[in-house]
Amino acid sequence: MEQFAKETHPISLEQEMRRSYLDYAMSVIVGRALPDVRDGLKPVHRRILFAMHESNTVWNRPYVKCARVVGDVLGKYHPHGDTATYESLVRMAQPFSLRYTLVDGQGNFGSSDGDSAAAYRYTECRLQKIAGELLADLDMETVDFVPNYDGKEMEPSVLPARFPNLLVNGSSGIAVGMATNIPPHNLGEIVSATLALLENPAIDIEDLIRIVPAPDFPTGAIIYGTADVKEGYRTGRGRVMMRARTHVEEIDKNGRQAIIVDELPYQVGGDQVLSRLAEMIREKRIEGISDLRNESDKKGMRLVVELKRGEVAEIVLNNLYKLTQLQETFGMNMVALLDGQPKILNLKQFLEAFLRHRREVVTRRTVYSLRKARERGHVLEGLAVALSNVDEIIALIKAAPTPSVAKEGLMGRTWKSQLVQDMLARATADYRPDNLPKDFGLGAEGYRLSEPQAQKILEMQLQRLTGLEQDKILSEYREVIAVIEDLLDILSKPERVSAIIAAELAEVKREFADPRKSEIVVNAEDIKLEDLITPEDVVVTLSHTGYVKAQPLDEYRAQKRGGRGKQAATTKEDDFIEKLFIANTHDYVLCFSNKGKAYWLKVYEVPQGSRTSRGKPIVNLLRMEADERINAILPVKEFAEDKYVFFATQEGVVKKTSLSDYSRPRPSGIIAVDLDEGDVLIGVALTDGRHDVMLFSDEGKAVRFDENDVRPMGRGARGVRGMNLAKGGRVIALLVAENEQQSVLTATENGFGKRTPIAEYTRHGRGTQGMIAIQTSERNGKVVAATLVSPEGEIMLITDGGVLIRTRVNEIREMGRSTQGVTLINLGEGEKLSGLQNILDRDEEENGNGNGHALVVAAEASEAPAAESGDVEEAGGSNALTPNPDTPDDGNGPS
Repeated sequence: MEQFAKETHPISLEQEMRRSYLDYAMSVIVGRALPDVRDGLKPVHRRILFAMHESNTVWNRPYVKCARVVGDVLGKYHPHGDTATYESLVRMAQPFSLRYTLVDGQGNFGSSDGDSAAAYRYTECRLQKIAGELLADLDMETVDFVPNYDGKEMEPSVLPARFPNLLVNGSSGIAVGMATNIPPHNLGEIVSATLALLENPAIDIEDLIRIVPAPDFPTGAIIYGTADVKEGYRTGRGRVMMRARTHVEEIDKNGRQAIIVDELPYQVGGDQVLSRLAEMIREKRIEGISDLRNESDKKGMRLVVELKRGEVAEIVLNNLYKLTQLQETFGMNMVALLDGQPKILNLKQFLEAFLRHRREVVTRRTVYSLRKARERGHVLEGLAVALSNVDEIIALIKAAPTPSVAKEGLMGRTWKSQLVQDMLARATADYRPDNLPKDFGLGAEGYRLSEPQAQKILEMQLQRLTGLEQDKILSEYREVIAVIEDLLDILSKPERVSAIIAAELAEVKREFADPRKSEIVVNAEDIKLEDLITPEDVVVTLSHTGYVKAQPLDEYRAQKRGGRGKQAATTKEDDFIEKLFIANTHDYVLCFSNKGKAYWLKVYEVPQGSRTSRGKPIVNLLRMEADERINAILPVKEFAEDKYVFFATQEGVVKKTSLSDYSRPRPSGIIAVDLDEGDVLIGVALTDGRHDVMLFSDEGKAVRFDENDVRPMGRGARGVRGMNLAKGGRVIALLVAENEQQSVLTATENGFGKRTPIAEYTRHGRGTQGMIAIQTSERNGKVVAATLVSPEGEIMLITDGGVLIRTRVNEIREMGRSTQGVTLINLGEGEKLSGLQNILDRDEEENGNGNGHALVVAAEASEAPAAESGDVEEAGGSNALTPNPDTPDDGNGPS
């Protein structure tokens, strides 16, 4: 039987697995995955930099092949895969990976899109100048050296590091049971914080955070919010919200726009973003994008996202932030090796650990320099002895058979030297080298030479025997004594060590600091999308089949009464424009559906379109049910407590509810009013409890009553009777009378209308049939709209074919209530007027009662099919009102 071991010991499998696995875990943690807090490097990075330093491949020397560096590292220090070693070298040369690259690469070192670097036989490298600050004073015994993997070489256990490289360049790694993810920072800010801590060790961490407000990524972009960043600095765990830097460009004459991405979040590739975006477009998870392409080149990042006509760039961009990596989170997990153990550190602890390291480095460097200075002073003393006794020493050397005998002869006797006495008079026993007794040297009998002195005398050149050399030796000795005094002073005064550290940090900052690349948006939680939207007045239209769009108000210039107007929207067959209002992009829109539910929008969320575009289905903006449609809309500035929403239905039912009840609707909508079966909401208005309410029917009747006749009710209430209607009649408009100086403009489906002083509409109780507002003759047709106007104002009229005209109110003559009116708009064959809207200046709105453009006329238009209409040429109309010769005079003035 074969015997495998001379002696065996039983051991628990569980204990062996635990011990072996812990050994393996600590080996990975310490030897591969986690950086050292002192120099911010993992072993492979440290070995690469050291190997390049040893081969003198520095910033002012020629490049060498990366294959040579990788070979040196593998053969001498890092017995692992060449691929992993080369990838580590490549990362240190990528300007999009490190905030301050440590390796200067020449050739293809990859791209931020994920392209790999060329093979190491093609690329070349050398150390960057800033890497020299990590390796400075390495040969002055500032750090411990340890044997390499086979014991044939020595390598540093840590680099001296003159700046906090771990915070400056960051690090990431996954170990066993733990990971680290430290973001890069701006060198100038980190050095400033280090100097502040050096000056005041008791400084509060909040003061350090004010100096280092956030990370600074090599790819720039925007840091969106600092609350979680500050938490990371305080506790070692936090997150950084990053957003791409973008701008919007016009790409054609029709107003189409494109979102241009100039900078991406850290560690996000452009092709990666575009691939994900293309996938989401195919899945119809995002709309409004017509084309994607990557135009990045050597000049920088440029991703182009072309939008469809009518899309609002800010809205699309907000969706991109939510759904793609244009907004990304960097998780701060500040784990590093401190005294050989992995620990979570906050910002102050990182800087304290670095300063402890620097204090040790400066102290060890000073001790090394002191030893070298003492040794040099001791050698100078021996040279002075030789110059003073040159004849005797030459004779002794000539008589000696071998150098060793000569050395023993020099050390075996005492020498008289006045020069040495003068030199030693300037020094004390503290200046002796550490390896010699304090009293060694000049004794009562003379000066005794040490072994280093005797060896140096034997190596002297004959030219050193001249008289001039004595002066040089004396001068150098004085300098050495001064250096020794200074070094001893440094070692005895910690404040001098701090001053040296501060001076070296300031020098690093002066040479390598640069401006921030990542912009900081401090209070992201207080920044809303509307802050990015330019306030402007827009015309919002909603078609019968639910297509909505917004157009700048400036696109419509005032025309003469009777003009043909501009095309406001291209409608499809069986569709026509049904709703129209003027609002500011920062206003709210309450949308009320045929099922009595309310939905909430911002005006800037309505897609903008050209004057001929159809717009976008409103069902894409709201979460409505399949058989639900919007049939009343109300623009609102703010949800004030003293304002009410006044409702009117086509069956003459009215209701008043506090506006604040609608301030926070759910995405799926909230109950707005309880409707009877078959009834629909025709209008809503804002009121304040101090005005009269007017209802107009399509039969030409109007009723006016005090709004306080209707008590405030809850959202789920049905309401009360506001107007009695004849069989088949319906209410088409709701108005809130502001003052007696206003006029009421009524319009009929055949394009006729008139302006009547509001004083002619006397107040009656609610629930009556009302009084005549305008004659509904065969010429006029039924009433389709009514609104309050002022003489200096303007109105918009729109047909079911999509034609819109803007005209001045003062061009429409004031007439009595029972007249037929005059021509407001020339209609095409089969075309009907669907509604009108009063246009108020913003100043007028501010000076009013708060209703402003919120006094909406939601006229129910004729549902006759409208033919597909094209652009209509603008045409002027007559300045004066002239009677229509084909219409008989009814005795109430021109018709």
